[in-house]
Amino acid sequence: MKFLHVLCMSALISASSLIAKPTIAILATGGTIAGAGTSELKSSYSAGAVMVDKLLAAVPAINDMATIKGEQISSIGSQEMTNQVWLKLAKRVNELLAQPDIDGVVITHGTDTVEETSYFLDLTVKSKKPVVFVVAMRSSTSMSADGPMNLFNAVNVAINKETTGKGVVVVMNDEIHSAREVTKVNTSSVNAFASPNSGKIGTVYYGNVEYYMQPTRKHTVASEFDISKLEDLPRVDIVYAHPSDTDVMVKAAVAAGAKGIIHAGMGNGNPFPLTQEALAEAVKKGVIVARSSRVGSGSTTLEGEVDDAKYGFIATTTLNPQKARVLLMLGLTKTNDKKALQKLFLEY
Repeated sequence: MKFLHVLCMSALISASSLIAKPTIAILATGGTIAGAGTSELKSSYSAGAVMVDKLLAAVPAINDMATIKGEQISSIGSQEMTNQVWLKLAKRVNELLAQPDIDGVVITHGTDTVEETSYFLDLTVKSKKPVVFVVAMRSSTSMSADGPMNLFNAVNVAINKETTGKGVVVVMNDEIHSAREVTKVNTSSVNAFASPNSGKIGTVYYGNVEYYMQPTRKHTVASEFDISKLEDLPRVDIVYAHPSDTDVMVKAAVAAGAKGIIHAGMGNGNPFPLTQEALAEAVKKGVIVARSSRVGSGSTTLEGEVDDAKYGFIATTTLNPQKARVLLMLGLTKTNDKKALQKLFLEY
């Protein structure tokens, strides 16, 4: 009888372990992590060539941690990313996270635009459940490819209870970054990402997750943006400042139908005088002009050297130009009021 009791208890413990196993959906979009080349010692490769099933097969250990469900969203290099793929991805993530049997989502992505895609989802996902982007700098066929370990770590981050409520995060090279803060800072190194204004929020080392900080700006469930019925986003262009600048790019953006312009200014978002005049004219035509900076860190502040009230400009605070574009596009789906849009840049 005692032997039978031990067997029953063992069976109950095993059953309990199976029931408690989390379910993680892995959505593949392409990128270097899914890249394949002809040689393990050459940097050339085709991004997005490896499908999700082969990506998962390369990391069998993740099946010990969670029930894994793979799905292909796109098969592109992230330099090919579009508004339509963003919307498709965000809608699918919301559908999955609304299901009680899905505990989190991991998204494989290219490094070139992951900072924008992850921030777009940070603003549009309506769940506290973990959403984890994972990238790689070496293709799957490279010697010492970094993708498998990054994916292993990303799944560990997704099943970690402390990830809940932190908004969308990006995992790479043993680091965890907030989607709002992270940016690519190196073209080819495996240590290619940083969060210049805040630092990483945590680390994940061989699956061991440790958090240091909590994102403070609005995101996910606190976000007011609803993309469920959107098929596209308003056009917002980025104009990059430089000495001897002109009004050509601003006028071209207005003529092309831009609803907003992000000006990547010098220093604290400063435009060249001729460009500033063109931006002021754009405002008079109903275009929203938001000043950002090409510097790479720090805050673009209201009423510095530029009289924002006079010209009708808004300031993007600590968002870099590419992330400011994401927020302004979403903001323009709700309002054209400059005061309301400025408030968004102070809150998100």
